[in-house]
Amino acid sequence: QVQLVESGGGLVQAGGSLRLSCAASGSTFSVNSIGWYRQAPGKQRDLVAVISRGGITNYADSVKGRFTISGDNAKSTVTLQMGSLKPEDSAVYYCNADIRTYYPGSPGFADRQYWGQGTQVTVSS
Repeated sequence: QVQLVESGGGLVQAGGSLRLSCAASGSTFSVNSIGWYRQAPGKQRDLVAVISRGGITNYADSVKGRFTISGDNAKSTVTLQMGSLKPEDSAVYYCNADIRTYYPGSPGFADRQYWGQGTQVTVSS
């Protein structure tokens, strides 16, 4: 089993910055990709940014140029640096990871999605 533990978030004024971090832990796994989604009240959960094991990144159009995602493969962690924050960035942010776990026998691995517990980001105007 793999767990995702998030940290960061909180309350910030518009134009400010925040940093979110997420660490994956468990036994015998590798991270295929890891990133962040967010969900505002009454809205669906949407992708914010994701980074692959090879370092390829993808951002939602709404955050391009303001947010930066970075990953550490050795530590299985991801950081989302958020800048020039706007009130519309307010939401619960969830860490998401596509993880491969390994086990004896055939085929010897399984891929599945994992979610963190979520962390609140509130941007005041």
